[in-house]
Amino acid sequence: MQKVFLFFSFLSIISCNTSDTEKSQKIDFTTLFETSKGTETPTYNEVISYYKQLSDTYPTIHIQEVGTTDSGYPLHIVTLNPEAIFDFETIRKSKRILFINNGIHPGESDGIDATMLLYRDIAQGKIKPPSATVLVTIPIYNIGGALNRNSGTRTNQNGPKEYGFRGNSRNYDLNRDFIKSDTKNARSFAKIFHLVQPDVFIDNHVSNGADYQYTLTHLFTQHNKLGGKLGSYLHQEMHPQLETLLKAKKWDITPYVNVWGTTPEKGWTQFMDSPRYSTGYTTLWNTLGMMIETHMLKPYKQRVKGTYEIIKSMIDIIEKDGEKIRLLRNEKFAKQSTHKKYPIHWKVDTTQVTKFDFKGYEGEFIDSKITKSKRLKYDQNKPYNKKVIYKNYFTPTTEITIPKSYVIPQGWWNVIQLLEVNKVIFDVLKKDTIITVEVYHIKEYTTRKTPYEGHYLHNQVSVSSNTEKVFLSKGDIIVNTDQKAFRYLIETLEPQALDSFFAWNFFDTILQQKEGFSPYVWEDKATDLLKNNTELQIRFEHKKKDTAFANNWYTQLAWLHKQSNNYEKAHMRYPIYRILK
Repeated sequence: MQKVFLFFSFLSIISCNTSDTEKSQKIDFTTLFETSKGTETPTYNEVISYYKQLSDTYPTIHIQEVGTTDSGYPLHIVTLNPEAIFDFETIRKSKRILFINNGIHPGESDGIDATMLLYRDIAQGKIKPPSATVLVTIPIYNIGGALNRNSGTRTNQNGPKEYGFRGNSRNYDLNRDFIKSDTKNARSFAKIFHLVQPDVFIDNHVSNGADYQYTLTHLFTQHNKLGGKLGSYLHQEMHPQLETLLKAKKWDITPYVNVWGTTPEKGWTQFMDSPRYSTGYTTLWNTLGMMIETHMLKPYKQRVKGTYEIIKSMIDIIEKDGEKIRLLRNEKFAKQSTHKKYPIHWKVDTTQVTKFDFKGYEGEFIDSKITKSKRLKYDQNKPYNKKVIYKNYFTPTTEITIPKSYVIPQGWWNVIQLLEVNKVIFDVLKKDTIITVEVYHIKEYTTRKTPYEGHYLHNQVSVSSNTEKVFLSKGDIIVNTDQKAFRYLIETLEPQALDSFFAWNFFDTILQQKEGFSPYVWEDKATDLLKNNTELQIRFEHKKKDTAFANNWYTQLAWLHKQSNNYEKAHMRYPIYRILK
């Protein structure tokens, strides 16, 4: 028995000392994409299994669960660090972090396959490991959509054979959910983002909208919106460097072709990524963001290889400019709350445009055989290279005065929860108090007539404001704007902002009047009100010069009711207060 025990102990020692090379030789890390000759993409379970095997085999790769998703499955991140250190606080001291998001739209699976190949090739030494850059990826973000595989819903797309569905397990488009956070996915993403705190972010997609010669297009976050020296670096250095590096590899790339229903030769406007989108959200923390948008009509194999090369090129840029990126981001954080104004709405700056040579296909509008109307038809036998105008400069149209703090009554726990998810720092009042604040009142707004991602969005919001002394209760919170979450706070708490919590219906209860009047009762009270208020009489008579107002008795009574102390203060009164500097 003793000899048998020693024999198995010896085998165990040999097994424990097996080298990484020997271990990797036992596992075939060839992907389904490769064995299918670039025509197939793996299932969700196959992707996770692949990364777990990589992690078990190579000490430079680590996989972990962070949060859950609407599908019930956990969200994973996979980190590649040649130094085999996976504590992000430690990593940030000496290295820059590139965060890659895949499968937000699982039918757009190019990034899923490209990142699997890239991690393997770096781990196995097929390409030089980065020395100053750590990679973090979400293998598949929209797990529910990935599990809902089919081969038909990507109507415009040339492969792969099967893929996931755009909507998640609750049919949300996750690339519209980063602010409202209706899904567990979005809340887990925020947890991951603030754990990782990346310097650069890439979200992998496949585009549609027009036909052209390029396989690859890029959609950098809008540089004016990012702002300052960091925005200038993105626009003047990172963007052209990426194009130059890819050109040297014989990969042409163009800005995302933001064209729908027409041809691109007349040019187009850069897509403005507001905070509902991934790069708009990550920009709120001064992360340099880019979407890779491969072209739907190009072969799948070609699209995946192109995505692989873009990520490799971005790593090269970070390796070269890592210290500059760190300094620029730190400077942006330090100075962002020192300004007096913050822009919340933008428009195209028509005084500045970018011109470049664009490789497209001739298109014309011909008679449709189905509808007998005109339809757009591209002719790939007629390629062209034409100078186009790209409108990629924006200027602010609406700016708000930056407050020192926001006050949020504790009853709005749904808002406070999202602040907590996004690591916002705030103070909780320890006792009741009275404080002077600026109060907004919603004057006007319009609302979508059809649902959009589970909401009826408000827009064209206008407000009035006044200064008041308000009573605050123990447990209410005060949020100072001088913190890393500065931009997040303004973009969500200013009701006029495009993706504010107000726009996403968080405060719709204030838009509905809760107390009213019976005309037969109010008529007599209104008579006394007018009798005792000469100024109100004058205003009322002036108001009746409006024919519509004069011909509507109920509107007249309702207007008078709003001028009285019977009218409830909560109606149209925005419940988040501002403390000015």
